[in-house]
Amino acid sequence: MKKKIWIAVAVLVLILIAALVFAGNYFYNQGIKRGTEVKLHSEPIGVNDLASDEDRELLTEAKDWYMEQDKNLVTMKSFDSLKLKAQFIKNPDNPDRRAVILAHGFRNTGDNMGKYAKFYYDRGFDILLPDARGHGQSEGEYIGYGWHERLDYKDWITYLIQQHDANEIILQGNSMGAATVLMTSGETLPEQVKGIIADSSYTTVKAELAHQLKSIYGLPAFPLLDVTSVVAKVRAGYTLQEASAIDQVRKNTRPLLLIHGDKDDLVPTAMADVLYKAAGGDKELWIVPDAGHTKAFDNRTAEYERRLSEFLDKVLD
Repeated sequence: MKKKIWIAVAVLVLILIAALVFAGNYFYNQGIKRGTEVKLHSEPIGVNDLASDEDRELLTEAKDWYMEQDKNLVTMKSFDSLKLKAQFIKNPDNPDRRAVILAHGFRNTGDNMGKYAKFYYDRGFDILLPDARGHGQSEGEYIGYGWHERLDYKDWITYLIQQHDANEIILQGNSMGAATVLMTSGETLPEQVKGIIADSSYTTVKAELAHQLKSIYGLPAFPLLDVTSVVAKVRAGYTLQEASAIDQVRKNTRPLLLIHGDKDDLVPTAMADVLYKAAGGDKELWIVPDAGHTKAFDNRTAEYERRLSEFLDKVLD
């Protein structure tokens, strides 16, 4: 009788392990593997309809300007031998040799950051818009959520310095791109990097995926994310625990501007407060009323550009 009980227990344990492995691979495929389409969130009604006529005109002008520009496609080889691509807009009127790297969000491409390009171009910047690994024209079969991308951005910074003689570099990102520039902030960076702007960043990959797991599936983080983290380590080379914007931003020494909408249902607004409190260096936090996820620029374009201008005036020589 005891033997049968032990056999039954063993079978149940094996079934549980198999189910967890299946679930870990399922959530890896949904959230980390390249190319899977997942509806992550829905904006609250009316949140994107708050822009003034002036803001709408500025936003339309910025988007139209970007579409009309000639862009050079540049290639870089990553630390793990991936071919990474970026759009580059050269500014012929750039006496201070300024450049900005614009980092896009989850399952977007560099083109999604094009609406910011005119602002920087008008202020004499060269503009680099990378496609992150696992996105767009760049190689890669997984999404690093900013963790491996932080090393890619160190290389993009080197590219701007070596190939375009960049003397003053700004990093700006949205959502996953915001986490990317914050994770980059904790690395040893050249003196040419003058400031960092992060719009709607999460604190850690595990915390953000836990929020999404509960929001989309109504499921708890444990043990699903722990198993998914093991799968990610095997298939992508990093764990969800180590991919932390908080740990990196504590080491930051560059001026930092954090932006977050107070109606963000994808990345909880409270994460901005956590990041702000943890961050090293000079720092500012702008919580934007009634703005959804990465919608501050769309809703308050004029004010957004004014705040960017004030930040740049403080950090650039």
